[in-house]
Amino acid sequence: MAESLSGKVAVISGVGSGFGKATAEKFAAEDQVNLVLIDRNKGSLAATAEACRASGSQVVTIPGDVTKLETFELALEACLENWDRVDFLINYAGGALKVAPVEEMDDEINQKIMDLNLTSTIMSCRTFTPQFKKQKFGKILNVSSACDRRSWPGWSVYSAAKAAVNAFTRCLYTELRPHGICVGLVVPGGSNTGFQSAAAGVEDFEWDESLAVRPEHFADMVYQTCALTMGGCVTEVVVYGLAQDVSGY
Repeated sequence: MAESLSGKVAVISGVGSGFGKATAEKFAAEDQVNLVLIDRNKGSLAATAEACRASGSQVVTIPGDVTKLETFELALEACLENWDRVDFLINYAGGALKVAPVEEMDDEINQKIMDLNLTSTIMSCRTFTPQFKKQKFGKILNVSSACDRRSWPGWSVYSAAKAAVNAFTRCLYTELRPHGICVGLVVPGGSNTGFQSAAAGVEDFEWDESLAVRPEHFADMVYQTCALTMGGCVTEVVVYGLAQDVSGY
């Protein structure tokens, strides 16, 4: 069973491009969801916000770095000041930053990868959990990767970070389920989005785009997950494109 998301409040990070942008625009187009949008690229953030407002959503933008706690504190403050609630927390922001053999991955880049993918997710969830507990409702969706399920050379540090997001999300589900809060994991396959341009050593995937997973696929799945009526909780959404070979180790 599904319900309208009209009047509800969603916080979405990483909305400047790719999955986050498509999800924000889907929420706006379908139900004019009230949105708090986060991205560090001010121009891309503004463009997504403009598209969502054109669809009828009220939008607050947070141009911030998800590795900084204050970004999430500002997002929570915006939710409470404007709508006195938050229904959905969707943590898309992340990235590989660099893909290379492990001996070429120094401590500085490794820590940045962990901070961007894992620490940011933990900070976001930690910031919003007291409000979710107070309300006794809400849904949190964190984002892992096909790299959490399959192995490719050069992706070791990013894969470790995303596997940690998986483990964190599963444990958080057990913590928050008794409070009426759903916690789930989104697992995307490879997709030609802004992901490649933000990571050293990553080129666009060469495949038939008509068979590839695209941002709108994830927007649809996340929308349906959030629209599931109270009591039901989708704990994991895995979507691979038919163009990607995910067999092997």
